[in-house]
Amino acid sequence: MKLLKDLKNLVAGLGITGKHLGRHAITIQYPEERFEMFDRSRGVVVLLSDQDTGELNCTMCMLCMKACPTAAIYIDAPRGEDKKRVLKQFNVDFSLCCFCGLCEESCSFDAIKLAPKYEFSTLTKEEHLWDVNKLQDVGRDVPYEVTRKKKPAAKTTNEAQSPRAEAAPAANPGSGQTTESAEQKAEPPKAEPKVEDKPDEGGN
Repeated sequence: MKLLKDLKNLVAGLGITGKHLGRHAITIQYPEERFEMFDRSRGVVVLLSDQDTGELNCTMCMLCMKACPTAAIYIDAPRGEDKKRVLKQFNVDFSLCCFCGLCEESCSFDAIKLAPKYEFSTLTKEEHLWDVNKLQDVGRDVPYEVTRKKKPAAKTTNEAQSPRAEAAPAANPGSGQTTESAEQKAEPPKAEPKVEDKPDEGGN
């Protein structure tokens, strides 16, 4: 019985092999050929830069570090004298990263992303620790859709302080009416003095 079962499995395996005989090989000859990852693939973690200025989009809010379940992200950004954070360290340890994507979901400033790159194998464990410079360099050519809201441009002093003449309503040239000043509108109209009736000289 066991021999018959082994022969049955052998025939089934040969049947699957026979179906693929004469077809094009599906095996990629790496490294001459490389598989193109999908856009939403969870590959290496990178830091994104502004598409216009080239500066980091990171605001040091540390939400990605708090959302990481394996503590693979470490951020050191103390506040300076002006109460603003200064980025000193931003490290990602890929020996601890589980590539879950929670850091990308928690970021609201398009600063961190799991890029569709998978070639980051190393010979030593220490090389799995990437600093902010390497994270930014690898992520410079990673495209992304800008979802954060940019601050509106500040108004100039001339636009903020408009002259009083512009605030007053303009006169309609076709109606022949002139514009009254604010002082004329504020003053109430003067009442005309009443003329008392004089008695007639004749006694009437």
